[in-house]
Amino acid sequence: MDKRIYIKDWLELKPYTKQKITDSYYLKVCNDVKRVITSNKQSLILQMYLDKKNINIFSCFLTSYFEDLISETNIWNSFIRVHKRLYKKQLPFYILNDYYEEKINHQDISFLIWYFLNTVQEEKFISPFNDFIVETAEKIMDVFDKAWENAPKNEHLKSFYQIDENEKNFYIARNLIDTVLFKTYLFYPDTLLKLQERELELIKNRKDDKNLLMFLNENRDNFLHNTHTRLLSLKGNEWASEILNNNHHLNKDFLEISKKIQGFFLYKGQDNNNIFIEHIASGKKFNLTKKSFDHSATLKEVDTILFIGIIRWKNEWWFSGVFFQQPFNADLILDEKNSIESKMVANFLDYHKKETEDMLKMQLSAFKDFNNGSQIAFLPSEKIDEFFKGYIEFFNNTLNLSEKEIREAKQRARNEGFFGTNDKKKDFSKVSETGLVFFNPNSGIEIALAINSAFPMSSNPYFKEEDSDEHVMRLLMDESISPELVNYCIDNCKTKLSFFKEGVGKKYLDDIDFLLRFWKKDNYHTIPSITYI
Repeated sequence: MDKRIYIKDWLELKPYTKQKITDSYYLKVCNDVKRVITSNKQSLILQMYLDKKNINIFSCFLTSYFEDLISETNIWNSFIRVHKRLYKKQLPFYILNDYYEEKINHQDISFLIWYFLNTVQEEKFISPFNDFIVETAEKIMDVFDKAWENAPKNEHLKSFYQIDENEKNFYIARNLIDTVLFKTYLFYPDTLLKLQERELELIKNRKDDKNLLMFLNENRDNFLHNTHTRLLSLKGNEWASEILNNNHHLNKDFLEISKKIQGFFLYKGQDNNNIFIEHIASGKKFNLTKKSFDHSATLKEVDTILFIGIIRWKNEWWFSGVFFQQPFNADLILDEKNSIESKMVANFLDYHKKETEDMLKMQLSAFKDFNNGSQIAFLPSEKIDEFFKGYIEFFNNTLNLSEKEIREAKQRARNEGFFGTNDKKKDFSKVSETGLVFFNPNSGIEIALAINSAFPMSSNPYFKEEDSDEHVMRLLMDESISPELVNYCIDNCKTKLSFFKEGVGKKYLDDIDFLLRFWKKDNYHTIPSITYI
């Protein structure tokens, strides 16, 4: 193994490409870090998870934490601050009696080792309590301790995480989010590597496509606005807001950046300031600011179809992503109006509505009435679809609508172009012999397979003790399974599950919410699955 790390690897974790004067100092520290992690008795364990390239990047990653604290770039301290706000302590897992905020800590290093190893690879989950993590952290701490007094601030690095307090341009704000997610050491093993993975896939599949660059730009823009980090399941705009801190005038503006709405719109006209568009699937109308759109002169005919992405920034809708237009197409419009997926893109604009909460409460009550008073049903997989449809019919009957009201409701939907979805029978038995149906009070019906042995309940005839630990880990780590279902299991079953009664599983309970954010990063924040027609 080449024992040296070169400047190219070090700059891979930086938001700039040309070496600065302080980089030579930190590169030396970086090589000292690599030396201690590859020359102790735990190095063979580390090499089980990381190849030569990743060991170099790992050393740069840990040294970047050290540089971050020295340079006061506020990356690591933002994580500590949010974690403390959520959980009343600076870090998960470790004893914090001798912890010093804004200083280097061996607990920080232990945590960063755990985070890097479990993010850069997903084949094996490595416990934060492994001896080699703690022992390696102590040796790295010795390196940082010796370097602390003479370490120089990297003012150039700090400048990339600042923005003028009076900035109004969304694209400059977006650039800060891009820097945080894709050019910052803390998120290198997470969002940057995931972005690079998607880009390589796009290049492979579209290598001969003349529009490849457009697809790459669109992929990056979508990822920037939609992804959550494994650390605390926060989005890029939330991290940017935290790094700027509360006393910055744009702090709240970053927090209030909307989700991206991307899809087909109808062009409805324009004035000096705005372009008027209507989201075809949902019927919602938007004013797109001309400050963000250079193609307004190409829009001639009302009801021209536009494919476009829009974001709300400082109470204005800005263009973000790609744009193309096509003539009016009745078939496309009909397909969009009947696409639940397309309607759901704009669902977040309705989430504050009280009727959504009331509807979910009504549905939960009906589910319990339908399911013998229980919020969960355990079934053979082949019976799940039948159960689901039976519940829907039962709920509809509880509404006590007259035949006239039903006809009128259907007619209203038809007037909007919605004729119902294709209601094919779903076969879940190909995945697992048994499954469950859970009513999630925050979203609605949830179906999960191959986890029944995580629920030792009298209503569950499919529980098998020998499968219990495996099913609990799947329940915890599978991103498609909601945190609400996990918490239902913990609240009702933890005293009966050996996984939570002893060993590492018992320790996980102390930081279970942090771990759920880590494992279910993009689905941790459950949203209603109700779509208004």
